[in-house]
Amino acid sequence: MDKRPNILIVMTDHQRADTALPEHPAITPNVTRLAQEGVTFTRTFCPTPHCCPSRATFFTGLYPTGHGVWNNICNDQALSRGLNPGVRVWSEDLAAAGYRLDFSGKWHVSVETGPGDHGWNPRLVTAHKSEHHGMRWDAFAKLTDTLKPGAERGDGQVLRPGYPPFRLYGTCEETPNHHDAKVQSCGLDALDTLRDKDGPWCAYVGFIGPHDPYVVPSKYLDMYRLDDIPLPPSFNDSLADKPRVCQRMRDQVFGQLSPREVREGIRHFWAYCTWLDDRFGQLLAKLEATGQADNTLVLYTSDHGDYCGDHGLFAKGIPCYQGAYHVPAIVRWPRGLRTPGRRVSEFVSLADFAPTFLDLAGVKPERRFTGASLLPFIEGQRPATWRDEIHTQCNGVELYYTQRSVMTDAFKYVYNGFDMDELYDLQNDPHELRNLAGNPAYTGVVREMCGRLWRFARDEGDGATNPYITVGLAPFGPAAAFV
Repeated sequence: MDKRPNILIVMTDHQRADTALPEHPAITPNVTRLAQEGVTFTRTFCPTPHCCPSRATFFTGLYPTGHGVWNNICNDQALSRGLNPGVRVWSEDLAAAGYRLDFSGKWHVSVETGPGDHGWNPRLVTAHKSEHHGMRWDAFAKLTDTLKPGAERGDGQVLRPGYPPFRLYGTCEETPNHHDAKVQSCGLDALDTLRDKDGPWCAYVGFIGPHDPYVVPSKYLDMYRLDDIPLPPSFNDSLADKPRVCQRMRDQVFGQLSPREVREGIRHFWAYCTWLDDRFGQLLAKLEATGQADNTLVLYTSDHGDYCGDHGLFAKGIPCYQGAYHVPAIVRWPRGLRTPGRRVSEFVSLADFAPTFLDLAGVKPERRFTGASLLPFIEGQRPATWRDEIHTQCNGVELYYTQRSVMTDAFKYVYNGFDMDELYDLQNDPHELRNLAGNPAYTGVVREMCGRLWRFARDEGDGATNPYITVGLAPFGPAAAFV
């Protein structure tokens, strides 16, 4: 009998890590149950606060310098249309090892290939080669009225002359035609179908919630009282010591929202997480009803987070704050997991799941990964060596910036090639309010963090090292990698 575990992956889109913790006010009983029966990786981070590069990292175990996906592959600003030649996705290895694979939901890794090209049976695939994300010129031609002065802003709305109004939150009717309802239905069907065949399986269910706009059925919004929703501790950050793009994003865009509207945005975001939790709970119930729960590893995670009011911002982008990078990661596997209910506080990356899945399947690939297997943690052990830092790589979203960061237990350093750098003392300033990068007392810390940053860049083959006089702007350059 094949004892290798089945694998069920549920990936949300845009979900902050804190909303998946039992102590958070977001009502997520099914995720809470998963944490009680599994292990929570409390410090899991994506490499870039953007769907495509983060998903490519999840599916390849590489950072953007390795897999080649840097921003949205579904529009004309794409820096690449898909993975670098020769990059392999872990699902191909599982398929070759006898796993049956089933894919439902958001792909957003390549417009050149889809899940079916990488070993999956695709049931419902979105964010793939046939889609365009953004607006065409003929659509902008219909927005000339937005250029007229005197427009009235609606509740939770951001006005941008010459652009369509942005709606941060709202309510809707719950229908089976909603993207995530259809994805859930496909996932439920997959669990029935996979049960009836021999050998292990892997099913992927990719939701698009709680991505903005946060539009949810009233039933879920009514679970939260607005008076109970606080503003984030960093909401009143002046951003005076932060890069100018952070100030512009807040002042020009989200600064239009009143404090009440910010709290409404947070309320709707939490309600969206609750709606998703219901969908997730039905998948868990199906898994148990079909008798497959005991030897199925369930992973609940997300591709990236959301500022959700932090520093007065929403969504995600170049501001390198933890809300956009910190993602949930909870694993349950009744047959193989030791000491349920544990929390692991080591730094974990989305790049770690590719080698983890291969380890579970008994596959020993010869290629290199940025990540490392989490199986020892799942089995109640700690690897003899594990990283003491986590890195990010970002070249922008549809506006291009060169940004790299490194975080340890004590500090976070952000190299912003386009503006001032950032340094935060995480022990005394966990909400990243006071930028210490320009303080001479911390020059030694900056130098150490630059060394860490450049060593990772060297190991990853990161090309953000050009020494030309107008672009080599780090306070300590790549030679710091060798001291």
